Amino acid sequence: MKLPIYLYGHPVLREQAKTITPEYPELKKLVEDMFETMYFSEGVGLAAPQIGRADRIVVIDATPVAEAFPECDGWKHALINPEVEVLEGDEIARSEGCLSLPGLSEDVKRVEHIRLRWLDTDFQPHEQEISGFLARIVQHECDHLKGMVYIDHVSGIRKQLIRSKLSNIVNGKIRCDYPVKFAPRKKK
Repeated sequence: MKLPIYLYGHPVLREQAKTITPEYPELKKLVEDMFETMYFSEGVGLAAPQIGRADRIVVIDATPVAEAFPECDGWKHALINPEVEVLEGDEIARSEGCLSLPGLSEDVKRVEHIRLRWLDTDFQPHEQEISGFLARIVQHECDHLKGMVYIDHVSGIRKQLIRSKLSNIVNGKIRCDYPVKFAPRKKK
């Protein structure tokens, strides 16, 4: 089932996601729906807060960008309670976009080498060192679990320059090719 993507300005995107347990209801169905939503929206990653759930769940299928970034080839996982450990290296600036911020992209500095620990949907543990663009995708999605979006990493000056675009998203003055959920209107 395709789920609506919650857009910038919605409070759920600023919540700290909760750790989930094996008793989480219908986890595999939710993960399946998240993958379907991500594919329909033409994304390579989706975090649970982006569908309105402040839970530590991420889905990633980086295969669509594998031609440009070979480390992404075949990397498809559901990450339950993921933890990122920065390993080494300088921060590299690359352009990022986000399904919750349609029509925008900004250069974001991130490290290119991480260790990722996560559980699969059967709550089996996994650990992997990840580099390059794949590390960026993982960090971007895991930021959502901390109540962050990628523009939190850009300079104040850059935020001022895109303020009207952000305001248009918050105020519902945009069009998307996928189902969305706008921030609730403030009562006057």
